[in-house]
Order: sequence, then C-alpha cells, then structure tokens
Amino acid sequence: MDLEGLLAAATLLFFIFDPFASLPMFLTLTKEQNEQQKVASANRAILVASLLFLIFAIIGQPILDLFGITGDGFRIAGGIVLLMMAIEVVFGVSFSKQGDSNVAWVIVATPILTGPGVITTAILLVGRYDIFTVLIAGFFALMITWILLRNAVWVVRRLGTNTIDIFSKVMGLLIAAVGVEYIMSGAIDYINTYIPAVAIHLPSLI
Repeated sequence: MDLEGLLAAATLLFFIFDPFASLPMFLTLTKEQNEQQKVASANRAILVASLLFLIFAIIGQPILDLFGITGDGFRIAGGIVLLMMAIEVVFGVSFSKQGDSNVAWVIVATPILTGPGVITTAILLVGRYDIFTVLIAGFFALMITWILLRNAVWVVRRLGTNTIDIFSKVMGLLIAAVGVEYIMSGAIDYINTYIPAVAIHLPSLI
C-alpha cells in the first residue's frame, strides 16, 4: 500500500467531508431529540454516508453514466435539498412528516456529508490510487467525523437550548447560502459545458 497516497487521500477526504461544518448542522437538525436519539442519529448518518461512499468509490462513474446524470446536475439537486432544509430551520415550515426522526440523519448523511464533492472526489481518487487505498482513507476520515458527531451531545450541554435555538437560525441562513451556491455553481458549469456545444451544432440543424 502507498502510505503517502493513503495519507493524501485521507486528508483530502476529511476536508471534503468537513465534519466541523457538519457538526453545527447536526446540532440544528437534532435539537428536539434526546441524548439517545442524537447518538442513534449520528450512528445512522455515518453508516449511510459510509455506504454511499463505498458504493460511489467502487461503481460511482458507471452509475452516473447509466442514468445520464452529470456532476453538475447532482450538485444542483443537492443544493435544492439544502435550500429546503434551510427553509424548515429558519421559518419552521415542515416538508416532511411530523415526528419523523429519520430526517435529521438522512440529511446529515447526504447531501451534507456525502454530497457531490465527496462522490466526485471518491471517483477521482480511485482513478489516481488503487481502490483499497481510497476505501481505507475514507474509513479514517469517516471515523473522525463519527467521533465528532457523537460528541454533539456534550456541545449541547455546554451551550444550552436557548443558545442552540439562536444558533439554529443563523445556521439556517448559512445552509441556505450553501444551497444557493451549489445550485448556481452547478447551473453555471452546466451552461458553460453544454450551451457552447449546442451553439456549435445549431447552424447545421437549421
């Protein structure tokens, strides 16, 4: 195994997973849950994120090609999900069933943890290193992320519910901004990629 490649891949994946950004979002989404439910949500989020990472690292590109999905299109879809999540947090509007405890860990797992960036990075790293190196690197990155999420309960105890409520509104605005950035960057890249090609072939079609 290439130890240098393993370290480089693990470091890159850790930054792409960005658990420090995921932690406040996780606290926001699980503020109504008790300690046991928060731990369960953290476990489920990491499990789902791990499975998604494993799937896309092994057969990511063939899956996207099979369904005709571009990376830009996936980024736009992820941005829409984040934007809807932000609306729920800021305005208290619910797009899901009341009392659905699955919402928090599903959203944290994807698109926050395993979003377009992680999926794209996984596919690119497999092309650069061997699959085993990439999977081990992903394991280390996800393990650190899991430890941080499980300690979210400690953060809640130190900050208090009132501080979390205020922090939730601010995080909602930041989540909305991230969603808009995903949508805009995906749309711009999509236009830059496909519109010139259409313009070149349009005269021949006319």
